[in-house]
Amino acid sequence: MKKKHLILFLLSSLFSFSQNEKKVDHQSILWTRYYNQLTLNNKWSVHTEFDNRVFLKPIAENLFVFRIQGRYKINSAVEVGSGFTYFSVYTQDPNKNFGFEIPEYRGQQDITYKKNYNKITINQRFQIEERFIHNASKTKLLEGTTFNWRFRYRLQAEYPVWEKQNKYLKAIVYDEILINAGKNIVYNTFDQNRIYGALQYGFNKNIAVELGYLKSFQQRPSGIDYFDRDIIRLSVFHKIHL
Repeated sequence: MKKKHLILFLLSSLFSFSQNEKKVDHQSILWTRYYNQLTLNNKWSVHTEFDNRVFLKPIAENLFVFRIQGRYKINSAVEVGSGFTYFSVYTQDPNKNFGFEIPEYRGQQDITYKKNYNKITINQRFQIEERFIHNASKTKLLEGTTFNWRFRYRLQAEYPVWEKQNKYLKAIVYDEILINAGKNIVYNTFDQNRIYGALQYGFNKNIAVELGYLKSFQQRPSGIDYFDRDIIRLSVFHKIHL
């Protein structure tokens, strides 16, 4: 009788474990970005960003991003920003194309703190996002949006590898954690962690190109589904001074 109870216990434990086992989807993505910084004066600037993301295996459109924000320098170390972001999501699975895009409208506010330690610059950013995601089924868009908060903290380090006149090469690394919050968040309070490394080359004071690798591990709303993403990111930075 005891053996029977033990077998039932082991089977139920195994079933419970299998139900909660993580389901990880590995993906490869290319992010390409144009980032414009319009400096109005010593304190104020307007930053505009266009970002397109494409799956590589197989090749398929992931999403498109437009972001605009105003930034204000409190002093040489502290800066604040506020802006708006529009996402157009085609699919999160390169093997599935639903034939329509899901819009997301996002407000954002951040504060950054920068400090130099010899040649290394440490940059910390805390950002809050208000996300309004358009409701959708597997076949069409539905009425209304779903709202949730997201909190982001990024710790970044920059090191100048080489510099001559107005040209330069610097290395960049950062780690960023993203946390969801709100009544609609049930199983995925942890959103994702991003680890990034890159080299940025400046042609002059106004034009720079950055190539980097980003590792993203993201939890989906189910709580047991995850994205493990290998991302190549190519960015062009363009500064305009008024």
